[in-house]
Amino acid sequence: MKELALYIHGKGGCAGESEHYRPLFPECEVVGLDYQTFTPWETREEIREAVTKLNAEYDNIVLIANSIGAFFCMNAGIDAMIHGAYFISPVVDMEKLILDMLSWANVTEKELEENGVIPTSFSEDLSWEYLCYVREHPVCWTVPTRILYGRRDSLTSYKTINAFAKAHGAELSVMEEGEHWFHTEEQMRFLDNWIINGRSIR
Repeated sequence: MKELALYIHGKGGCAGESEHYRPLFPECEVVGLDYQTFTPWETREEIREAVTKLNAEYDNIVLIANSIGAFFCMNAGIDAMIHGAYFISPVVDMEKLILDMLSWANVTEKELEENGVIPTSFSEDLSWEYLCYVREHPVCWTVPTRILYGRRDSLTSYKTINAFAKAHGAELSVMEEGEHWFHTEEQMRFLDNWIINGRSIR
């Protein structure tokens, strides 16, 4: 059986991060996807096209997705081609995140609608088109999924991630000292053990 572990990075990441996961999936080929688009309507097509091609080559595909990469995957309509998923600090409620960012930037929905795009001091451009898209395309995800969440995640609250996990029957693991970006030696050790101990979804 030919198996693939497909890594989808988060914002600012790259396909090369997939190398970290190679020893954790020794029976699989491990590949990272360097998607080139950053709006959900464009990335949806890019990811779906890539996964469709890979699905013709492999018997099983396991997904490893980080942060907004998880959102892009859930938005891509690839459920039927994915055997199982590992989500690391996933963005699971993009509408809420955008509304939170509006609040952080002290911008109203009306102002966003009138301006179309508003830059912020935290280097995120707020987009009315983006907000409308996520409202019109609610997440539908049916893949057996395990979620790793850091209690100190500054983008997604525990309430939000827990609600998503319950609604989708996902297994939620929480690292009390974890952040949105898992990067310290301790955090990466926790992440590695989380994957090793959860390989049953393959």
